[in-house]
Amino acid sequence: MSIDSVVGSGGPGGPDQDEDPRRRRKGLRALAYGLIALLVLVLLAAAGIVLVTQQLGSQVGRYPSVFAPIDPSSRPSDAAGQTFLLMGTDTRSPDPTTGTDAAPDAVFGSQRSDVIMVATIAEDGQSASVVSIPRDSWVDVPGHGRNKINAAYAFGGPPLLIQTVEQLARVHVDHFAVIDFAGFAQMTDAVGGIDVNVGQASERDGVVVPAGPQHLNGEQALVYVRERKALPGGDLDRVRRQQAALRAFVKQSLDSGTLTNPSSAYALVDTVTRHVGVDDSLSNTGLAQLAFGMRDLRNSAVSFLTVPTAGTGMEGDQSVVYLDEGAGRDLWFAVNTDDVPQYVESRPQEQLSDTPR
Repeated sequence: MSIDSVVGSGGPGGPDQDEDPRRRRKGLRALAYGLIALLVLVLLAAAGIVLVTQQLGSQVGRYPSVFAPIDPSSRPSDAAGQTFLLMGTDTRSPDPTTGTDAAPDAVFGSQRSDVIMVATIAEDGQSASVVSIPRDSWVDVPGHGRNKINAAYAFGGPPLLIQTVEQLARVHVDHFAVIDFAGFAQMTDAVGGIDVNVGQASERDGVVVPAGPQHLNGEQALVYVRERKALPGGDLDRVRRQQAALRAFVKQSLDSGTLTNPSSAYALVDTVTRHVGVDDSLSNTGLAQLAFGMRDLRNSAVSFLTVPTAGTGMEGDQSVVYLDEGAGRDLWFAVNTDDVPQYVESRPQEQLSDTPR
């Protein structure tokens, strides 16, 4: 169904000319709020819930031709649903380095990627999955041999990272999205903070995140998702924290009433769109159509997983994460066939726990 057919024309098939004017005014107000609610886009890596209008959609940074350098014959077949490769940069700059608020001298693709997630929305829009790939995963990077997966972004920007992920997962990537830490902090504050159950206390630059159930503001949320060295599982525990923060952000956006209040929804999306970048094949119309297709998606229907691993080790002077290729094939097959809910049901231990470290 097109967006135009949802809005209606007011002509033939439109409102009844004899309708009570008071009912029509109420109906128009409801329609206005309904249109705002329909323009909701979930960017699961990196961005969470985004309300899109033409003006706000135009604030989203667009990265040109990220798929153009990739040989189409080398890519996996396009499957049902929509798959995003979500990436977060590891810059520690307090200023934006992605999106339309990025500093003029910010060099896209100059950093290694800190967060790598494959987010897939099922064809019916009823479920979604977010699969994290640890940044230290030891994989084949096309043209560069074996290396950490986050090196692909530094070597060749989005095209090489997309190639690397598609080669690893055999999952066709439809779109690419990126956000930096400055954007994540401001997005967290825009929804009024997030609720997470912290397994182990963390501290950075005087900002403390205590153990236990916590309501974190943007600054605290950054400390929470950046921690690695003090966690027993290192990078794997940090991946779980990043997923927990994303899950909390989605839940807060859906449950707090932010998206049903036009002014707070606009403030949230205004913040998000200034810090998020997507590939230029995702137009404003495409954002709105995707949002409408996801109108029935609920937080409980989003599965958060990490690609199966086979332990850690050293490659030269680098600490790396080895992936379990056999178990990984089962997971990626489920992603490709819209079968993640059944996959999680048979392997509940692989779903993100309520209290990651």
